[in-house]
Amino acid sequence: MSPAIALAFLPLVVTLLVRYRHHFRLLVRAVLLRSLRDCLSGLRIEERAFSYVLTHGLPGDPGHILTTLDHWSSHCEYLSHMGPVKGQILTRLVEEKAPSCVLELGTYCGYSTLLIARALPAGSRLLTVERDPRTAAVAEKLIRLAGFDERTVELIVGSSEEVIPRLRTQYQLNRADVVLLTHRPRCYLRDLQLLEAHALLPAGATVLADHVVFPGAPRFLQYAKSCGRYRCRLHHTGLPDFPAIKDGIAQLTYSGPG
Repeated sequence: MSPAIALAFLPLVVTLLVRYRHHFRLLVRAVLLRSLRDCLSGLRIEERAFSYVLTHGLPGDPGHILTTLDHWSSHCEYLSHMGPVKGQILTRLVEEKAPSCVLELGTYCGYSTLLIARALPAGSRLLTVERDPRTAAVAEKLIRLAGFDERTVELIVGSSEEVIPRLRTQYQLNRADVVLLTHRPRCYLRDLQLLEAHALLPAGATVLADHVVFPGAPRFLQYAKSCGRYRCRLHHTGLPDFPAIKDGIAQLTYSGPG
């Protein structure tokens, strides 16, 4: 390419960098720097985050552990977790619903798991599913460090596609009053339909789905809006530490099989 042609594209490149500067920063923090630190330390980001919590968090205090994770994500390494703004939405909905049983698909580091667990009424149960064994091991330690035992929070290792059909027989889950989808947006629609097919959603159940705007779950949202079995609401938010990048949590209320 000649210098003249390169110079002709320069204004376009500068415009794109300015317009998408927040996305570029996210790419650097969440992908490039993370990959470099993974290689240098031999540890994953959630393992490094847990080490920080062990040093700075208060055992048995889920609120302090959540705050410690927020601080680490903001000042050390971007964790790609739910964050405090979305966390307030989740906490409020769980407290209002007062569910007897919650199902979470996508434990990750355990951040949203702690949010749910501390908002549950006494005697309620949370089942959380994580497909990656190494990530699940970190989340398990974080959950127990926060003071929740297996009677309150049970972590299941496996893919959601394989676990959902076994929830009733193997884990004695007959109904989930609240479901949180935080794993992979491209799997949201498949897993919602699996929950319907196995009759795990009672009428009035609430399904919450994170990241439906960024990176987005258009097929899931289209199905929820068009099938006639859900009332839909979108809570608009930004990404933690990147509020200029728009995201949202979808809140679905199930009306029954129809």
